[in-house]
Amino acid sequence: LRVIVHHGTGRSVDVISTGDVDVVLTTFATLARDRTGLAGLQWSELVVDEAQHVKNVHTAAAKALRAIPARLRIALTGTPVENRLEDLRAVVDLVNPGMLGSASVFRARFAEPIERDRDADALRRLTALTGPFILRRTKTDPAVAPDLPEKTELTVRTNLTTEQAGLYQAVLNDLHEALGDPNHKGEFRRRSVLAALTRLKQICNHPAHYLADGSALLRKRRHRSGKVELLIDILTTLIAEGDRALVFTQFAAFAELLDEWLTPILGVDVPVLHGGRSRCDRDAMVSDFQSADGPPVLIATLKAGGTGLNLVGANHVIHADRWWNPAVEDQATDRAYRIGQTKNVQVRKFVCVGTLEERIDEMVTAKRELSELTVSTGENWLGDLDDDALFDLLALRDEAVGE
Repeated sequence: LRVIVHHGTGRSVDVISTGDVDVVLTTFATLARDRTGLAGLQWSELVVDEAQHVKNVHTAAAKALRAIPARLRIALTGTPVENRLEDLRAVVDLVNPGMLGSASVFRARFAEPIERDRDADALRRLTALTGPFILRRTKTDPAVAPDLPEKTELTVRTNLTTEQAGLYQAVLNDLHEALGDPNHKGEFRRRSVLAALTRLKQICNHPAHYLADGSALLRKRRHRSGKVELLIDILTTLIAEGDRALVFTQFAAFAELLDEWLTPILGVDVPVLHGGRSRCDRDAMVSDFQSADGPPVLIATLKAGGTGLNLVGANHVIHADRWWNPAVEDQATDRAYRIGQTKNVQVRKFVCVGTLEERIDEMVTAKRELSELTVSTGENWLGDLDDDALFDLLALRDEAVGE
């Protein structure tokens, strides 16, 4: 095939229009910038990879894709439902416009009954409607499974330190006080709940992550975070055994802290992949990690490292903190667990016992039978809980603090 990459400063739509090319590769951002020229050409096929990234139909990239006149459209994605069922409608609408109706019609007919009420009839109707247009290949398919090694998933529980527990309770007390204000309603209440949720997750990671004060990993030679202490133990053990690991976090700031702490302990430079890295840095980092003498650990944020990368050099995946969306976490795990992996893969998901981490993990696990199709919207649903349910979910239990 005659292939060109339409990207960078030297690109030209005129080169494509000559007809001396079979395949044009480009990015969402470049397509949006060159929409007029590319939409003026006739295309046989439009293939959209990582289609979940254009689920918001109002973005420039999504509008540009819909403006391309193509005889055939194909959307490829490992997470057709990343946060909510509307994501699936957006992807289907990209290739078959109007098939699932407008966003409001789809919400009333399918999204609300399935997400809110777990309506089995609505789920069956949606599956019957979309099934003929979805070609699905999973790692459990007989044709795929023989090419893959085993994967073991573990939920690893750890305790808070006394310092973490004190900070956790202080945030809860502040939230109690804020929600006790009669004027604290509606969107203002929702923002307060979600901000508190972020702070509690940071505290579960490490006090220095929450405080952002540049303080040390240890205090009086004692670990300040049960989670980080466990992470260090696991990484030193697997490195000694000749294995390699991917460590995922949703926080770029925590990734940088882990790099600062782990590098002297492990005796190697630990690369950090996050959204602030340039494409060249990202490509070099991945290439270095995949090489035989590459670093034994790579830290990545879930957004920057969770899709589009082949990192089969690692046979351990650690989710240091949780996105609470099984589809997104599975996408990240699949950076290592994919065709080309030759070793058994161990996946560890860290949870602090007696905290919101443990109880949300239980809720996600209980709902996982629907997670391949739909999950609640990230963490935003927590903002809609009433006060009693919210504080029961977030409360610090007695078992949270270790001996």
